[in-house]
Amino acid sequence: MRRSGPEFGPRRSRIHGVPLALLAAALCASPSLAAAQTEPTAEPKPPASEGAPPPADTPPPPPPSEASKPADPPPANDGQAQRRADAGDVKPAEPKAEAPPAAEAPKATPPPPESGFFLGTYGRVGAATDFRKRAGRDADIVARGSRLDESPYVEIDVQRQDYWKATGTTTRAVITLGTSAPLFHYNADFNVRMAVRNLFLQANNVVTKGLSAWVGSRMYRGDDSYLLDFWPLDNLNTVGGGLRYDFANGRTFVAWHAGLNQPNTGFFRQTVGRTPALNQVGSTNVNILDRQKFITSLKASHILKVGQTGGVKAVFYGELHDIPSGQRETEVKGTYESLPSDFGYVVGAQFGAFTGRDASHVNLFLRYAGGAAAYGEFGTPFQLAPDRTSAGARELWITLSGNWETGPLGLMAAAYYRSFRDASPALDFNDVDEGIIMARPHFFLTEWGGIATELSYQAQQRGVRYQPQAPPGQPIPAPSADPVMGGLFRIGLVPFLNPAGKGSYSRPQLRLIYLLTHRDEGARSMYPKDDVFSLREWEHFFGVGVEWWFNAQTTYGG
Repeated sequence: MRRSGPEFGPRRSRIHGVPLALLAAALCASPSLAAAQTEPTAEPKPPASEGAPPPADTPPPPPPSEASKPADPPPANDGQAQRRADAGDVKPAEPKAEAPPAAEAPKATPPPPESGFFLGTYGRVGAATDFRKRAGRDADIVARGSRLDESPYVEIDVQRQDYWKATGTTTRAVITLGTSAPLFHYNADFNVRMAVRNLFLQANNVVTKGLSAWVGSRMYRGDDSYLLDFWPLDNLNTVGGGLRYDFANGRTFVAWHAGLNQPNTGFFRQTVGRTPALNQVGSTNVNILDRQKFITSLKASHILKVGQTGGVKAVFYGELHDIPSGQRETEVKGTYESLPSDFGYVVGAQFGAFTGRDASHVNLFLRYAGGAAAYGEFGTPFQLAPDRTSAGARELWITLSGNWETGPLGLMAAAYYRSFRDASPALDFNDVDEGIIMARPHFFLTEWGGIATELSYQAQQRGVRYQPQAPPGQPIPAPSADPVMGGLFRIGLVPFLNPAGKGSYSRPQLRLIYLLTHRDEGARSMYPKDDVFSLREWEHFFGVGVEWWFNAQTTYGG
């Protein structure tokens, strides 16, 4: 079963011509352009006694005595050596006698942020078969499953940063284009499915230090669950603006945002043909229904330090969704029906802990949505309540995600439980309870690669009302209202290469992938008739894949 929801929202465009990456590379390579747009910054001048050469007749200074020799330079910052010393494998260096304190040198002013163009990208590409000469398919039955069998997707991220000396403010403009499958080399179709994922500008340290403001269209997210490839607490795609204040301790921030959207469905918009002004010839389009959804969110985050590098994190989050009332023309021309206003909300929290070493961490996410918000920011409410609103709709997510690494071993794990009910009081196919538990152990054979396995069990129950088939010559039985339960088990073997070195999150990563899936009868019943997934108890997926990310800078909202 394919996953619910669009891959990158409803707005799509087709673009032909010069690739954006070549344009960005040309801009970055142009010293004249960078020099024209970047304001030069003065380096701090050294004191006269240090910067000027001595007069020609000045005798050379005498050799320094042992007492006046400078202390040995500190050792290089070798994280591996430090970890070995902490474990007792390396004898700690003996402390050296401290030299008498010298007069403090004046502190240098930190340089301003770098100005210029920055290029980043995320991508994944794969090719696979099912051993029956069909294409390998995503075999998950839950909304969020393994990312090993996901379809190709790429983002190109171009950013321009400038430091403005007059105000001490730094601005960053972000443009991100996302492209999804199918690819030209697969289906020979030269069209591109593309969306603008980011188009905004953010100003940092505006008005006061620690305050940032942004306006535009952006992906607005927090922490993710990597294995399940989603953001369990906050994941908005919004056109609007927001503010964020980072406190001086560097571990606390508060962020607020507000935005609008209008999914392209008849619930939000209706266009009809009408006679032009002054009874001119022809027809023109008029928006009878034209309402937008208003979404605002508030988030607070705090990290409490533990030890030298570790900490615990707490996040509290909320959203409000508001849909105004409207009017829509019925099938009888000139007759209208009123659509009531609607409302929704989200409350949630995140609790996590991290070591600060080797990306080891664990996060627990709790999220509850009610009303219109239960359908998501792009969702169109369906199966409404008797008053034709989404009152009574609800969705609960409980997600656990983490990673642990030690020596040559690594373990990624994730699990979630989701319960969704639409606004209709009676159970139907859209009312679902589902969950998954997944683990991906890694064994690093060397610095450049190793072997991973992936195991998961996923189950789904739908409160479906369906009509059983009657035997030939027998009366049609009464419809069944019993929930349908299905489950599947998957196991995979993934040898991989890590050119960037050892680490569960080290990318790029090249993979050889084999996945074996077993579906029970209930899982097979959730696919359409004659779909091979409804016929097969066992499913194979064999192929190659690659994933990379090269970040210009984090562009999420928190």
